[in-house]
This record gives sequence, structure tokens and C-alpha cells, in this order.
Amino acid sequence: MVPESVTVILIAGMSGSGKSELAASLRHLLGDAAVLHLDGYYLPLTHLSWDERAQMNFDHPGALDWPLMREHLAELKAGRTVEVPVYNFALHNRELYTHTLRPGAFVIAEGLLGLHDPHLRALAGLTVYVDTPPEVCLRRRVARDVAERSRTETSVREQWEHTVWPMAREYILPSRRWAAITVSGEQALEETSAAVIRELELAHS
Repeated sequence: MVPESVTVILIAGMSGSGKSELAASLRHLLGDAAVLHLDGYYLPLTHLSWDERAQMNFDHPGALDWPLMREHLAELKAGRTVEVPVYNFALHNRELYTHTLRPGAFVIAEGLLGLHDPHLRALAGLTVYVDTPPEVCLRRRVARDVAERSRTETSVREQWEHTVWPMAREYILPSRRWAAITVSGEQALEETSAAVIRELELAHS
């Protein structure tokens, strides 16, 4: 069944800020909602060796497939199903298969650079920035990447120093100015989710 109208909620913030957790919480609270993870849209790197892929700057906007991302978010907003790319972070490459995503009354799109692109912002009914101290983000990123992405703590910390934090300062932190609401990534999810929903209700009242 095609929704009569789709509201896009766009969430951005640093790696480890709590974007995915907020998106999952909002999906649960809103009910008829789908989540689009923008980190699935890294460009395919099949033409590179594993060592070359591992050296890529994945925190720069140039690492992402913006045309496909814009197309898919526009399709979802229009109520149409899309085939979302799946990214393998252990292999640093896009999988050959896709994930079918059907929109609900809400589409919650979350990613590092979610507020960076004006085309994505234009599709959003609400823009959200998750503000979390860098030291907290780093601690969370180390825990996640070691447990889920076959990384060593040393490699995670080196990547943070070389690309993650410099790119955050250049691209992610400045994007906060585009957010209709900023929430804390350290606050209880119940509180931040409630704040976003209140802002959503105000925006559509």
C-alpha cells in the first residue's frame, strides 16, 4: 500500500554520535516509518585492491554516491520502493545484493553527512543534528568497529586522527546550522526522541 504522503526526517551527526539509535527509536515510536541508512551509499570500490580501499577517506563527501542517494530519497518521499545498496565495512566495498526498502508515512534518513547536501535537505520535512562530544564518539566508534567491523583499536584510532576528526570539523560540525533541532547524543533516547517528535508536530501543525 502506497502512503498518501511521506515525511522525511533527516538526521546527521558525527560517527558514534547516536544517529542510528535515534533513528531506530523514532521508527518504533512513529510506527509507520522506514529507516534509510545513508552509509550504505559509499561508492563501489571493486576496481581497487583491499589495501587501496582501506586507505580511502570514507569521511569525505566525495566517498558517497550522491546522485543515487538523492534519487532514492526522492523516490521514497514520493511513496515508491527502492533497492538500497548494502555496504560491507569489513571489505570496504559495496555488496552485489541490495535491500528492498518500502516507505511508510515517515522515512528517517540518517548519516554523517545527512545535512551536508542541499538536495537532501530540500526533501526533508524535519532536519535533526545529534550533538555528542568527540571523545564520546571516539569511544563508541572503537567499541563498534572492533566488535562489528573486524578492526583493531589501533587502526580505528589512527583513522580517527587522520580522516574522521578532520573531516568532521570541516564538513559535519558546520552542517549543524541546517538543523531545525539539535539533540544531545548523551541524553536518554526517550527524551531526545520525544523532543524530535514534538518538533515534528510543530512543523506540521
